[in-house]
Amino acid sequence: MAADPNREPSGRAFVSRLRRNADGRPHFVICGADSLVYTVAEELANAGHRIRLTVIIPSTLREDVPDLATLRGVRVVRADRLDERTFRAAGLAGAAALGLVMPDDVVNLHAALCAQAVEPDLRLVIRMFNTGLGYGVRRLFADCAVLSDAAMAAPAFVAASLGEVAPTHLRLAGRTLYVARRGEVSPDRLVCALTAADGAGRIDVLPADPPPGAQQPTDLVLAEASGRPAAQVVDAQRRIRARRRRRPVRVMGRALRAALSRKLGVAVLVTLVVTVVSGAVLVHADPVSGFWRSIYVTLLTAVGSSDVEIERNSVAQAAQLVLTIAGLALLPLITAAVVEGMVNARLELNSGRGAAQHEDHVVVVGLGSVGTRVLRQLNDLGVDVVAIDRRADARGSKAAQQLGVPFIVGDAALEETLRSASIATSKALVVVSTDDVTNLQAALNARAVRPDLRVVLRLFDDDFAQRVQTAFNINISRSVSRLAAPTFAAAMLEREVLATIPVDRHALLVAGVRVYAGSPLDGLPLSQADRPLSVRVIGLASAGSEWVDWTPDHRRVLATGDRIIIVARRAGLRALVEQASPPADLTGPAEEPA
Repeated sequence: MAADPNREPSGRAFVSRLRRNADGRPHFVICGADSLVYTVAEELANAGHRIRLTVIIPSTLREDVPDLATLRGVRVVRADRLDERTFRAAGLAGAAALGLVMPDDVVNLHAALCAQAVEPDLRLVIRMFNTGLGYGVRRLFADCAVLSDAAMAAPAFVAASLGEVAPTHLRLAGRTLYVARRGEVSPDRLVCALTAADGAGRIDVLPADPPPGAQQPTDLVLAEASGRPAAQVVDAQRRIRARRRRRPVRVMGRALRAALSRKLGVAVLVTLVVTVVSGAVLVHADPVSGFWRSIYVTLLTAVGSSDVEIERNSVAQAAQLVLTIAGLALLPLITAAVVEGMVNARLELNSGRGAAQHEDHVVVVGLGSVGTRVLRQLNDLGVDVVAIDRRADARGSKAAQQLGVPFIVGDAALEETLRSASIATSKALVVVSTDDVTNLQAALNARAVRPDLRVVLRLFDDDFAQRVQTAFNINISRSVSRLAAPTFAAAMLEREVLATIPVDRHALLVAGVRVYAGSPLDGLPLSQADRPLSVRVIGLASAGSEWVDWTPDHRRVLATGDRIIIVARRAGLRALVEQASPPADLTGPAEEPA
């Protein structure tokens, strides 16, 4: 059932839904089949809101999913199919929001269509891996947020790989934003200020832009990561050329070792030495006037073009014979060396062993949803990356090719695969494949090669991740579901929360707020949405468009359907949502002041 994208559920409809609930509390429903369903349910159950929570799960769950029965006040419904019958049995009619976090995009879309048939005014929070599909899905429903757990978790892995304390990188509408000190950012890359000292020892969050000349270098700001103008491959080539200029003999020796096998190289070298010595003896025993004539005689004799000369002295004849035989052996050896070099070069390109010359880079293992996001964000930040995946057609293989990132097809659990990625000279290893055993084995093998290597490890079970971090001295062990759950929960309780940014003791929300017809904000300039210390506007998408203007004119008059991208505190987000909604809109659940 398609819905009008400009239609907002009315306050009267919301009150009617609450009256159908026995105790008057808003009812939230979550559907999932992996660890994300547990972590989102746990976030909602512990959020401090007075809500009823129902979780729909299949009869069989992954072993790494904790027991949902341990969550207090959560009703668990088991069903193998998400259809209208299942939703009616779970009491979806009258519910305030539905979270669809199944690991399959098509299943989530089908469930959303079925749920809307049961409750048309339902708020939907849908998990989508395919962002292109997600943009289309969001247009189908009146009140819908489409989120990717990979997008939510990737910043934490990026921050950990770079040695940062908190996840401070996020990707929005094709660009990566990050938290930095004001003095480290050029003015043209500044998005907005996040903190500022007020001079009395207090830190203001989301302050107004300071006047010129009053900028404090200790302020935290949100900035845009520009990456490299010509992508990674250009910089990689520049570094290789610089090393060639500094150490030409070493680079040439490395190239010969890579192209030739040891035995063939020795054979070619010995034959060349015999040829040169024999030629020198021949020229000396049978004097030839002129340097060029000496080379001429030597080369012709080496290729078998000399005539039999009985009148020559015995030394010259012996040298001529040896030189002819050496020449006959040299030609096929040179041919074999050329062929083997070409074959080895092709194999290196296919297997990724050509990345062995990289230094101070980050090795990313697993190019699934999370790995692809991590790869793109590291590239945006100007960090060299070498990628590993056991499948040549992995989700992120095309992204690696487009960005010029070396891609090794192999098993990261094998030490030789990690060595081919030059793990010994890397700055960090980020292991984010979907196999816990492979991830842990890769981490341990990398530590065996280099004990002081920074390792960022993905594990599905959060408790297991914490224990592995302690037992094996892994720098960072992360659970994707634990990283993504707060944003999914916030999207169900709030509005379009796209990401969270931890700053000082506060969690700032990056969100999109749509302007609805008849709202107080409809027809006002964009400047009315910007409130220092509460809400800062960083972008604007016009009605019906997914393109975001990251430098909007604050004098622009807002119209119905416009989507404002903001960084806000929770109370500020709530106030702006009310300002962008019709006066009678009472759809949001009650919440405690921030």
